[in-house]
Amino acid sequence: MFPKRQGIIVWLHSLKHGKQLRKFGNIHYISKRLKYAVLYCDMEQADHVMKKLASLPFVKRVEPSYRPFLKLEFESKGEKEKDSPYPLG
Repeated sequence: MFPKRQGIIVWLHSLKHGKQLRKFGNIHYISKRLKYAVLYCDMEQADHVMKKLASLPFVKRVEPSYRPFLKLEFESKGEKEKDSPYPLG
């Protein structure tokens, strides 16, 4: 139903080019102090967009967000205590 999205962190030399990033995806956040932008695009197009962004003269570095690949379901604390070989206390 909804396309999978991938976050891309773009480190910039100058923030005056921040608006030009709109054509590559949806800008989520721009840090004025650290000079980076977070934008989202479709996961299928992420590699292509990252190559295009890296070739721009005002971009220092481009990094993918690893959030879609992380396991976000955690065990409850109670289950971990039961399975622990070390006694508590």
